Amino acid sequence: MNIFLRELKANSRSLFFWCLFIVFFIYMGISKFSAFTAVDSDIMAMLEGIPPVVLEGLQLNAFNLTTITGYYGVMQSYFALMAAIFAVLLGNGIIAKEERDKTVEFSLTLPIPRHKLITGKVAAALVNCAIFVLVMWGGSIVAAQPYQPDEAFYQFLGMLMLSSFFIELIFLTIGVLLGAAMKEYKRSGSVAVFILFGTFIFSILSALSEDLEFLKYFSPFVYFDPLKLLNESKFDPGYLAISAAICIISLGLAYFSYAKRDLYI
Repeated sequence: MNIFLRELKANSRSLFFWCLFIVFFIYMGISKFSAFTAVDSDIMAMLEGIPPVVLEGLQLNAFNLTTITGYYGVMQSYFALMAAIFAVLLGNGIIAKEERDKTVEFSLTLPIPRHKLITGKVAAALVNCAIFVLVMWGGSIVAAQPYQPDEAFYQFLGMLMLSSFFIELIFLTIGVLLGAAMKEYKRSGSVAVFILFGTFIFSILSALSEDLEFLKYFSPFVYFDPLKLLNESKFDPGYLAISAAICIISLGLAYFSYAKRDLYI
């Protein structure tokens, strides 16, 4: 059986429920926008009482929350986090599940080398990530319609969706690496999620103090900062290069590790 098609079929149910979840999450998030447009909003008054350092870390003072574009810019951090969780679990699970589900013996009997096995799995995972982002994109457009978004919103949204896909690629390859390299497959998923949330926390801490600014280089969420995308309408070439390097190195190590290590049957 073609590995690519086999993995697409095997992950279709999970993808369906993840897509339902992200559409619901986006709808619930954007539906709160009306609370920020009211002049006497209790939420706006509450934000004024939040310490400036917290506002800075969460970028709540960087965007104009009374516009749908600015509001979505703040929400994007959480939408991107959901996309990253989906990608890292997918990347890890698509490799580690062979040992977890005791199907390694079947996979190894196929007349293909291990590197082709990984290639088929990664290709299927890439398609899943692309579909997930397209669903995010469509869900965001539909959820924003009641607030009459302008052309600038759609341009900004397009860049945010592309950045979400780039973030997915980074964490997908990290998940694949951990699934391929770690001998204890039961722990690889936990380690993958720990790394993801660690980098997300780094993105917040790097904005709180100049002494912690160096942490931004360890967080893909900072590489595609919504505020910079809104103000500059372009991606930082340096961060794109770092992202590409992470993906290439992670995949390279995954191929090397999976080819060498013993698999639990």
